[in-house]
Amino acid sequence: MTQDSHSQSNVDHLVFVSYASNDAAIANALVEALERQGLRCWIAPRDVSPGSHYAEAIVHAINGSRVLVLVLSRHAINSPHVGKELERASSKQHTIMAIRIDTSPLSAAFEYFLSESHWIGLDAGGPAAAAGKLAVAIRGRIDPSARPQLTTSSHDRRAGERTAGATVVKPAKWVWLGGAAIVLVALAYVGIDRFWPSRSVVTESPVAASAPAATILEKSIAVLPFIDMSEKKDQEYLADGMAEEILNLLAKAPDLLVPARTSSFYFKGKSTKIPEIARELGVAHVLEGSIRRVGDHLRVTAQLVRADNGYHLWSDTYDREMKDLFQVQDDIANAVVQALQIKLMGGELRRQRGGTQNLDAYQLYLRADNALMQNTSAALDAAYEYSDQAIKLDPNYGMAWLLWANTILLKTENGLLDPNEGYERARQATQHALQLSPELAEAHALLQSILMSVDRDWAAAEAEGQRARAIDPTAGLQIASLLSIALGRWDEAERQLQTALARDPLNPYVLWALGAAYYGAGRLQES
Repeated sequence: MTQDSHSQSNVDHLVFVSYASNDAAIANALVEALERQGLRCWIAPRDVSPGSHYAEAIVHAINGSRVLVLVLSRHAINSPHVGKELERASSKQHTIMAIRIDTSPLSAAFEYFLSESHWIGLDAGGPAAAAGKLAVAIRGRIDPSARPQLTTSSHDRRAGERTAGATVVKPAKWVWLGGAAIVLVALAYVGIDRFWPSRSVVTESPVAASAPAATILEKSIAVLPFIDMSEKKDQEYLADGMAEEILNLLAKAPDLLVPARTSSFYFKGKSTKIPEIARELGVAHVLEGSIRRVGDHLRVTAQLVRADNGYHLWSDTYDREMKDLFQVQDDIANAVVQALQIKLMGGELRRQRGGTQNLDAYQLYLRADNALMQNTSAALDAAYEYSDQAIKLDPNYGMAWLLWANTILLKTENGLLDPNEGYERARQATQHALQLSPELAEAHALLQSILMSVDRDWAAAEAEGQRARAIDPTAGLQIASLLSIALGRWDEAERQLQTALARDPLNPYVLWALGAAYYGAGRLQES
């Protein structure tokens, strides 16, 4: 059936529901309530047939509907895919209705759509109550004789902009102004351990998501954040960087399970005891340490603890100059490997490609990384400046280019950069990182995210993800899972996310994505 004939036929749904990913729960509740009112709805990903081209399925669904219901929120206002769906529905002269769930200011484009709207208040009954009112309005549009007499004053419209409500709007020409990419991007780059995770090799096999495995591997270790013991307490960025680099080095050891930073750093600043931390992360050993910096002198203390009995298997103190920072990290990682009696092939552990030997550039990178984790406007500005300075000191610093790209992307997602400019700059910076360091798996993963969420080029995104995991089987698994979810590959998404949880059991974004995969597969209790 052609698209045109599909739109003219007696299709099995009447309403197409458009929403941003962050509003999925409300959108699905609204669909359930509308269908209880006897109105058949189409919503992604529920109604995308497995194996179908996602974008093509959406086009067919819009063509085959008569009404588009928009879940209107700040996420929808900033979402390019919502804009495209509105534009498509408008071009087909569909009735467009909206249920407003927050009070975010409308963009000029949305004001254009909603300029002569009828606001229907959203009361305490939530989506179910709103669905009843929407059902009446929808039937009124389809059958004018059934249309209720609604009058809306300009005062009511202004009030509607201050309170959540349902809106009936006349079809209008979409004015494209751009906007932030779908929330999928945010989930992707925040949720894969910030694109430079530990790289312990784990095969893709399901494990329990609700608790660590009952059997704890003997060769397993969690690297906790190091404590800043400096007099001014201004070296936290260096302490975190020390722990993370050691974590990444240890993750290269064969057959050694090393939880990712997201999980290990969860306990930062908490009084959780080591045995409890080990149980939460499913490890037999814990590495903890501290740093103290005075001028160019650095003292680093590290100790390896057996979690079940508290015995110290190894400890050492390193009094070095700052110029020896890289060597200290290598020394600690290799000493831990020896203490755990792990045999290394090809000599000692080596740091990741894409790094730098410029100590000043490295410290700027650590400051940028620390600021990025705070995710405030001022912190993102600082992360941008620090990573930019690191690049200027070492233009071949691939990891700094990747961090800079990630910062630009996050600033764009938060509305601090124009989306057309921001996404393109992030893309170019990521591609440059790959030119400098083709084996930087995290850069391939970030590019996959952009191709998927901004370009919606599923084939190119999948190819880029395959490149990432050809280098590192654990790189960007959450991004890969989100693509699998978008394409309705529920079993594949579950395998990818269970593998991600094996190395990052406390990552909330991975758990969220797993819930989404279960939901899409109809496994509601597990979801």
